[in-house]
Amino acid sequence: MARPLESGRADRPPGRLTPQVAAVLRPELDALAEDIMAEIRRTIPAYARLPERGERQELRLGVEQVLRTFVDRISGSEESRERRDELCRWLGRGEAYRGRSLDALQAAYRIGVQVAWRRVAEIGQRHKLSSAVMSQLAGALFAYIDELASLSVEGFQQARARVGDSRAEARRRLLRLLVGRPRPSKAVLARAAEAAGWRMPAEVVPVAVPPKARTAPEALDAGVLRDLDRAEPFLIVPGPLDEERLAMLTAALPERRGALGPSVPPTEAADSLRWARRTLALMDAGILAVTGLARAEDHLLELWLLADGALLDQVARRRLAVLSGMGDGRRRRLIETLGAWLESEGNAVETADRLQVHPQTVRYRLRQITDVFGDRLGDPDSRFELEAVLRAERLRRGGLPELPKTGSPDVSGR
Repeated sequence: MARPLESGRADRPPGRLTPQVAAVLRPELDALAEDIMAEIRRTIPAYARLPERGERQELRLGVEQVLRTFVDRISGSEESRERRDELCRWLGRGEAYRGRSLDALQAAYRIGVQVAWRRVAEIGQRHKLSSAVMSQLAGALFAYIDELASLSVEGFQQARARVGDSRAEARRRLLRLLVGRPRPSKAVLARAAEAAGWRMPAEVVPVAVPPKARTAPEALDAGVLRDLDRAEPFLIVPGPLDEERLAMLTAALPERRGALGPSVPPTEAADSLRWARRTLALMDAGILAVTGLARAEDHLLELWLLADGALLDQVARRRLAVLSGMGDGRRRRLIETLGAWLESEGNAVETADRLQVHPQTVRYRLRQITDVFGDRLGDPDSRFELEAVLRAERLRRGGLPELPKTGSPDVSGR
């Protein structure tokens, strides 16, 4: 009958047993590794789907290595420990790089120790290991698994930090491409989106936000790109702006103030953001009487007319210079009448209704306007420019352009 194997001297370090214990365990390692792998594949879906080559083979090599290192350790050898440590960290890093959590790997460790302990119990019974040896083996095995799990967590956290840093930089580069000039090609944008881990949608909605606005970024979906620290903060919302996304924006912008650009393909995001910012500027200037989240697409005409203030001033001075010698009162009346007449397509009665004056008053003013502008009112291009200028001035200054004045105020009342 085989003699029971004892744990040896009382001063033996924790986890170390006699060389004979390691000797009876070592021949069982290959079969044990096979049993552990089979149970992992059977009970953990993430590993059941792994191909024969690649990740499954890597996992099998990992199981074999940690088993060998365990047996080395209980026999007093630390030669393979460094390799084992790096292997466990590498397994943790792999989960992070693949975008997975540690749940599957931690479950694999738990299954591994359960299968290993069942096999060790069988070996102990077969070789008649004493209860003291089995107790020490159990303690060493479960402590060992905790150590492996901690090493994998360490590797996982290291990789997540690296992935987070690189992913953040990739998203910053993606944002620069989306809103920068020149407009990026689809291929360039697709590569940048892939590097940033961003699924590129068919369309995006840029959102201009007031500087230093109170925001709740945690309310935003993971796919929303944002730069809230710059002088002109903004968001890029993927997909059309449906009710769900609008509710998300409302939660993320507690002050409910901002401007939404038109929904456009990602390659045109820079233009849409520019229009959103212009809409926000017109809101701030009080030109657009809008509260909350304004949609730029509802104000495209205003955006166009007021796109370039200096250019608008030049057009106004050139087209309305013939009025510059009049007093403010007369000039205002003629400008209001001209604008209403143009918008009424030359109908004097409708013009009178718009101005709430008698049609005869309109006809009198139109004779003055005709005397001043002459045959330019018969030219379609001139009429178009005049109407555009007068609409823009009504938005910008309430209707009276800033023109050089050479005459005295008119007090005729007509």
